[in-house]
Amino acid sequence: MDCGPAGSKRHCPSTGAGLTRVASCRERASRLAARQWIGLAFVWGLGVILVLGVGALHNSAQTLPYKKRPNVEDGEKVYKGGCIACHGVDGKGASKASIVFARPDTFPDFTDCSGTTPEPNGNWKAVIVHGGPSRGLAQIMPAFGDLLTDDQINDVIAYMRGFCKNVHHDPLGELNLPRALVTEKAFPENELVVSTAASASGAPSWTTDVIDERTIIDARTQLETDVPVNYADQAHNWTEGVGDITLGVKREMFSSLRTGSILSLQGGVLLPTGDSKRGFGAGTTQFEPFAAFDQLFKENTFVQTQLGADLPVDTSVSPRNMFWRVAAGQAMARDNMLGRLYSPMVEFLASRDFKPGASTDWDVLPEMQITVSRRQHVRLGFGVREPFTNTSGRTPQVLFYMLWDRADGKLWEGWR
Repeated sequence: MDCGPAGSKRHCPSTGAGLTRVASCRERASRLAARQWIGLAFVWGLGVILVLGVGALHNSAQTLPYKKRPNVEDGEKVYKGGCIACHGVDGKGASKASIVFARPDTFPDFTDCSGTTPEPNGNWKAVIVHGGPSRGLAQIMPAFGDLLTDDQINDVIAYMRGFCKNVHHDPLGELNLPRALVTEKAFPENELVVSTAASASGAPSWTTDVIDERTIIDARTQLETDVPVNYADQAHNWTEGVGDITLGVKREMFSSLRTGSILSLQGGVLLPTGDSKRGFGAGTTQFEPFAAFDQLFKENTFVQTQLGADLPVDTSVSPRNMFWRVAAGQAMARDNMLGRLYSPMVEFLASRDFKPGASTDWDVLPEMQITVSRRQHVRLGFGVREPFTNTSGRTPQVLFYMLWDRADGKLWEGWR
């Protein structure tokens, strides 16, 4: 029996009222059980993060475990003894006349800061230890894990890092933390993200955002374009449409690997391209400034924070809003951080309208990010967003995304 949506004039006859109440109770019980499971997941995730992170609060940031500080002079000896024949004296690659192989597209130029600076040491070490194919690269790069000690590998990486002078102080790849589902990170990116948020209860609806992020001018400045596409069941009629398109510019203001810190500022504008009558847009142009600060700790525990506001031009159509977000997580991988990366996280999300009588909406979002390609340039993230204040009219959401880091190669490359 179709009783119609809640609050509609079409309703069940009195003979079915008892069944309706039973179904309603079951639905509430189901939602309560789901919230309990989400709460347990949240508490477990937060507990793991705290246990792993408390001992690291006063240590400098690292992503690889080091028994001793790398020695550049020893690294030079290793490089000249085993690497110089292919990679050349200056790190640009040996002359084509002196090598017996054709250079692949992925052959590195260590003096190119734009290509090497965003790469963390872990990526370099994985290729040296296990060879090029371990990260979906050319087979001409052999594995040196059985020929060099762990210290020698760390030393030679430190030496090769010196080929890029990084005179512009571009942020290092170690500070490129795993992407959260909602909280924006501070690191300027070159990636494409397709992200979807779907209602977990009530009338079906979802929004898919196609997000393009790319550095412009230099490695510290990022241009972001976000195009949302909405689908919704409104009064049993499916409707779809583009939402408000976002254009934003992010600028890294400060970063330090020694402290594990990075700070960025972004200014964005949301264009009124969506249909506000169908709930697909605000109905007015909005400006969105925010600050993002990330902190990485020694044991790969991290915290990302974002503070900003949505400032509409016409406040009679849409109210001003302030939001603040925190994501805490732990990056984990087998083989001493050289294997597939798993990053459990939990986000705390809050927003508040600037109008009389407004209260703060709080959500919690436990989630996971996993690298899926061998090169680790394609990643998946998924989680469940649960409101825990002002829950009336705010339903849980299932969120997931696919991320492609363009700087590490084409989407179809690096899988085997």
